[in-house]
Amino acid sequence: MLAPERQARILKELQLHEAVRVADVAATLNVSEMTIRRDIEALDQNGLARKIHGGAMRLARLSALEPGFLLNVDKELDAKLAIAREALSLIQPGMTLAMTGGTTTYQLAVYLAAELEQIRSLTVVTNSLKVADLLYQQQGNSDCKVIVTGGERTPSEALVGPVARSALRSLNTDLCFMGVHGIDADRGLTSPNLLEAETNAAFIESTGRLVVLADSTKFQVRSLATIAPLSAVDTVITDDGVSASTRELFAAKVPTLTVVSAGPAASTQTQSRKTS
Repeated sequence: MLAPERQARILKELQLHEAVRVADVAATLNVSEMTIRRDIEALDQNGLARKIHGGAMRLARLSALEPGFLLNVDKELDAKLAIAREALSLIQPGMTLAMTGGTTTYQLAVYLAAELEQIRSLTVVTNSLKVADLLYQQQGNSDCKVIVTGGERTPSEALVGPVARSALRSLNTDLCFMGVHGIDADRGLTSPNLLEAETNAAFIESTGRLVVLADSTKFQVRSLATIAPLSAVDTVITDDGVSASTRELFAAKVPTLTVVSAGPAASTQTQSRKTS
């Protein structure tokens, strides 16, 4: 079991219980207590749990930490982990990446952080506080550069607004990984936050290739503000909870639709639209 999956299990336990013990989690997951201590340390550093003697404690609901990210981080978790693993395969050494806010892009950052010494010479531009903190803390001896846009903080721990858009106008990225609230066949990529929609549109304008990370619950969801039409998307990565009819519909609208298995038997299906 990989670190992101162990940490997700710890967070699930903390939803049910105010605190968990290292020994209990280690026994449940059949790993060493030292491994669980490292996982709890990572969760504590990233503001997802509080490290205590012998275990971890749930963060208070009314703490200064923004609740939106914490409430969404483990929803559809198996799907998000599978999507993030597939997205990681698109990253090559020397790339300049953009990563927007959101819990699926955060899971990608968790996987990427573990590979920084293998995938070298990366520059990551992000408006996600969680992604920036994680990559900065885990960069170790790698030569990864992390650039944060600045801006107004949102409930999803993203920085948005005029400051973020101004920063993005002067930057160029090879690949942008974007999480969205909704992806609709007619209205495209959508967000309930107007400033976030405008900022994400600026991410798209500054990148060479847009990869949307969207679990199956995001399809045919139409939020308040449109970020961009589907014609702006190069690749959509989703999980196998998406229906056959939805797969067929979106495979005809985006150049590449990749569907990954969120279950124990990992598999990947990619449908590519033929373009002239």
